Amino acid sequence: MTDLVGKRLEQYTMKRPQEVLLVNVEIAGEQDQITIFKGFSSSLMRPTSFDPDIPVMPAETKIIKIDRVAAPYNPNAPDYIEQGLTWENMQKLLLDVGI
Repeated sequence: MTDLVGKRLEQYTMKRPQEVLLVNVEIAGEQDQITIFKGFSSSLMRPTSFDPDIPVMPAETKIIKIDRVAAPYNPNAPDYIEQGLTWENMQKLLLDVGI
């Protein structure tokens, strides 16, 4: 996996600003959950760099699942559009919006 994956997911949320992506990943053997909204990524479990050029999902990131949630995201009562997408499923949605 490359930084390109994270950039593609960020682009998707710029084209679909009504959605938030919750991405469950494994980075260097540790679980993490990353939110992506309107082109920005942020970790919910570890510090996120202030520098947008430092990827939140480094090259060794393994995507476990992706959930699509209606914006605005409320962690206490998320409004799921679709849950448990694989990277392969998500690639179809990326192609649908031209990414």
